Amino acid sequence: MWADRHSMALWQGRVDPEADSARWHQRVQPLVEGNPPGLALLGFASDEGVRRNHGRVGAANGPLAMRKALANLAWHRSGPAYDVGDVVCADGDLEAAQARLGECVGRLLEAGHLPIVLGGGHEVAFGSWQGLAAHLGGDRSAQAVPPRIGIINFDAHFDLRDPAQVHSSGTPFAQIAEQCAIRGWPFAYACIGVSRASNTRALYKRAAELDVLVREDREIREASLAAISTDLDRFIADCDAVYLTIDIDVLPACEAPGVSAPAARGVSLALLEPLLERVRDSGKLRLADLAELNPEHDIDSRTARLAARLIHLLSLTG
Repeated sequence: MWADRHSMALWQGRVDPEADSARWHQRVQPLVEGNPPGLALLGFASDEGVRRNHGRVGAANGPLAMRKALANLAWHRSGPAYDVGDVVCADGDLEAAQARLGECVGRLLEAGHLPIVLGGGHEVAFGSWQGLAAHLGGDRSAQAVPPRIGIINFDAHFDLRDPAQVHSSGTPFAQIAEQCAIRGWPFAYACIGVSRASNTRALYKRAAELDVLVREDREIREASLAAISTDLDRFIADCDAVYLTIDIDVLPACEAPGVSAPAARGVSLALLEPLLERVRDSGKLRLADLAELNPEHDIDSRTARLAARLIHLLSLTG
């Protein structure tokens, strides 16, 4: 068993009579040992981190909503895609759930898959990173050059809150920075779409101390896409592997109302997609996740459909 629960029941939708008209629900398979490498969808059903961060809960149902929205989209991959099931945080023990998520991600990477983790609150990031860190660092001796994992986070928030008191959806990248310091690894973090109104001066100071690549939501315009793409290219070139994490609240509330913390401004999908394609096509993407879809506050499944489109975009690699 790869995860805590697994069901293929949500993979259903329209069946067209024309040839070559497959949709996701007709192509996604349950993952079993020995399957050839492909895209692996792994859910993280948790909003414990959101609760601890005093946000509005409901993101634990995000993985199911994403699958349901994705099921009826047209299939354009040539490689396989698998549903791995969900890691579930049902008892408030977030740290144990993150550890299980990391184990699952690590196993998927060892088997040659590209994991896309479906959150859940953004506490998913610490679990996702643990899996990639174990995969990249497990066979390196103490004398070897440490891996440089580039974290690219499209998010309205830094999520660099001090984790000394509580681990939450607001602390994952500070936790990762601490782990990198303990291991003697470089911490390479880019946060794209930050809202100055939603991040305190203390968080901006911490980002500066950690040498975070920061691009605010107000900077991301059609005229600036080329410059920001160049920034991303330089960041990626300096990394061994890339972990992409998308907090759906980076999008404006009119496009993504069903999130834990809706954005007053945000970065529109039209501007976000070309930047995501840049990361996807870099040749270094090893892991991705999506966070903060909250179906309880969605409108006409608008946010779930947007999340499904992002997964579809990231899937166009094989």
